[in-house]
Amino acid sequence: MATQTIVPVIDMTGFLHGNAADKADIARQFGAAFEQVGFAAIVGHGVPETLAQEMYAQASNFFARPFAEKVAHMPPEAAKGRGYLPLGIESVAATLAGETPPDLCEALVFGSLQRERAGLGKANIWPTEPAALSPCVNAWFDAMHALCGQLMRMSALALDLPEDHFESSFTEPSLTLRFVNYPDQIEPPAAGQLRYGAHHDYGGLTILRQDPAQGGLQICRRDDNGNDTWHDVPAIPGSFVINAGDLMARWTNDRWRSTLHRVSNPPRHLSGSTRRLSMVAFTGPNDATEVRCLPTCRSADAPPLYQPVLAGDYIRQKLAASMDIGKAA
Repeated sequence: MATQTIVPVIDMTGFLHGNAADKADIARQFGAAFEQVGFAAIVGHGVPETLAQEMYAQASNFFARPFAEKVAHMPPEAAKGRGYLPLGIESVAATLAGETPPDLCEALVFGSLQRERAGLGKANIWPTEPAALSPCVNAWFDAMHALCGQLMRMSALALDLPEDHFESSFTEPSLTLRFVNYPDQIEPPAAGQLRYGAHHDYGGLTILRQDPAQGGLQICRRDDNGNDTWHDVPAIPGSFVINAGDLMARWTNDRWRSTLHRVSNPPRHLSGSTRRLSMVAFTGPNDATEVRCLPTCRSADAPPLYQPVLAGDYIRQKLAASMDIGKAA
């Protein structure tokens, strides 16, 4: 059983179009949200609603295609950071709790289009149908890349750093698009099985476009009695939900929270469709970035909690755990 929580709603208009005082005020609100909750909802972000609706429609069209057609776009490598991921292949809760039931979702994943356009790394796997999917994904990537840049500038001010502090680490960011389809649950889930198991995100900031369908995002918070409770995160029209991942928590010495969250199953008594589609952009620094405690987040009373890590190594280790690659080998 979950209750609804109030995730801070932050209007970015003042940051994007205001003066220095406006920017500082919005950045302060943004930082407070991550210190207190680890999540925020943003509006006034500048991403066209028409583009968001078109991207949702094209992703929905892809998932509605026959399974044999979709599975042809599954990548051959074990750590599947691109292409189509069918139901049963991933369990994100395994990154925390060992062996867990597979997540009840399928996904279409695109690694950094910036790297692909420059001819670097593995190319993405592009479905040819629906025909409008490819240009829409390219436009959506550009919109998420621009939004990521604004969020990191806002983050820098919130953390008492120069506004451009993160620019060198995000010149070629680790930005992965993940379109996640949660089908209707015709059969009851197995014990402990969820649409997406309880986990922490791995990277920098996650950008989520929520679907208002039943069975959605929940975050874990500790109450005054020290008990962990789950809270529903409402879907606000036109907004994005932003949360901090592990690398952001390490950078900030846990000043910003990488909050445990999950995607719940819809209630069994509901009639009609409970299908849900989420559009996620996982952002983070480029692979070669050494993530170490920021100078404004440490002191004699708050020494660094974590050893420095290379961003790419950390993300790859988490992906391998979520797909149980070591066991499969």
